[in-house]
Amino acid sequence: MDLRTQTLPAGGIAAVAADALLVVLVGDKAPPDLDAALAPLLDDAVKHGDFELKPSRTLYLHRPAGAKVARLAFAAAADASPKSVKAALAAGLAALKAPGVKRLAVALAGADAVDDRHAEALALAVADAVYLYRHTKPSAPAPAALASVTLLGTKAQQPVLARGLARGEAIAAGVTLARECANRPANHLTPGALADQASALAKSHGLKAEVLERKHVEKLGMGAFLAVAQGSHEPLRFIVLRYQGAGKTDAPVVLVGKGITFDTGGISLKPAAEMDEMKFDMGGAASVLGTMRAVAQLKPKVNVVALIPACENMPGGRAVKPGDVVTSMSGQTIEILNTDAEGRLILCDALTYAARFKPQAVVDVATLTGACMIALGHHHSGLFSADDALAADLLAASAAALDPAWRMPLDAEYDEALKSNFADMANVGPRAGGAITAAKFLQRFAKDLPWAHLDIAGTAWKSGTHKGATGRPVGLLTHFVLSRAR
Repeated sequence: MDLRTQTLPAGGIAAVAADALLVVLVGDKAPPDLDAALAPLLDDAVKHGDFELKPSRTLYLHRPAGAKVARLAFAAAADASPKSVKAALAAGLAALKAPGVKRLAVALAGADAVDDRHAEALALAVADAVYLYRHTKPSAPAPAALASVTLLGTKAQQPVLARGLARGEAIAAGVTLARECANRPANHLTPGALADQASALAKSHGLKAEVLERKHVEKLGMGAFLAVAQGSHEPLRFIVLRYQGAGKTDAPVVLVGKGITFDTGGISLKPAAEMDEMKFDMGGAASVLGTMRAVAQLKPKVNVVALIPACENMPGGRAVKPGDVVTSMSGQTIEILNTDAEGRLILCDALTYAARFKPQAVVDVATLTGACMIALGHHHSGLFSADDALAADLLAASAAALDPAWRMPLDAEYDEALKSNFADMANVGPRAGGAITAAKFLQRFAKDLPWAHLDIAGTAWKSGTHKGATGRPVGLLTHFVLSRAR
């Protein structure tokens, strides 16, 4: 997709040459700065009840009088915030999906200022509009005809808009990679195939990749990770990716992504209904890969390390059993009361491994608990951290990326639920507060680290007729990494 900016022509937006023109209208009244050639078209549609200036409402006009384009769409935005504008852009793009629309021009009317945040929102909205999974679906429709999108602005706005488009384009590419990985069936995206994806990304984008196999993981003493993997015929992989944008001695940001490429629950078997969606249980790993893709394209002055423990969680004669006790890489022992609480077992060893990098921050990302989905639904990701400054930075990044997160508690009292008579800790507590006790479990392995945990169980994918990966929280993580650049 070719994304670019263009200075408004002398004749106004009605004089733009393109296959289609999308005008986002900000506010609940006709914008005073709307072109004189287009204002009568809008007024007439409103007067006759064909259009209302309400959020995400659209109006399509074919060969509109006074405009150079053959197709014109108006889309209403509640206000000039990037969030509202992005929603209007998504609605407008849906109204312009005709095969003849290859070149699209976009303008905002009624906004006091159009800046880099709006440009980033456009790049993300376009990527979402044209994305179509086809890896295992040869009968999928032809790709979208849309080939180029031009954002119109004043001459003075061009550098700012170009910067926003570049950032949005990189994040969108990362989101697309994350969606592609997570959408693939588990027989296509095995732990080995996920490692191959990481190695290919490293080769194409100047990253350093290291893939550890079972013998290396055994030598490291990652007993919790090994326990989860032992029930599957698919070999585990521990993936390490490095991006160096700062000095060799600069402390890196470490991102840890849960890479369970399929989760049956193990011996604590999940119900059959919707178990197919457990291919999305590597959504944390996918988002970390996508973030590394975005970071490698943007080249910020910061060092980043990505860690992905990848395996399947399967039942079988060798599978770990409820009541088994394993020894983690940290030396702490864990009583596995529920084999379906496996994500925290692979993450805890990865967090111990992360300490060797002496990181400035560690953020783990995981589709960890159904409890978080019950607590927050499908809009906010759950954010857990005892570090107020780190939590504030992540919340700021979530707001900037339009990728919302909500901070959850980590009070010491929740830790009591993990007590065990037979090990240093149990891997689960009672049902109540399950997302919090899962985070408290991970916190035991990050005591000396500036650490945060993102539970994306409710945000990593959608169910129903729109089933598929969302690519979240690539935007949040990328903005967080950018905020740490020198």
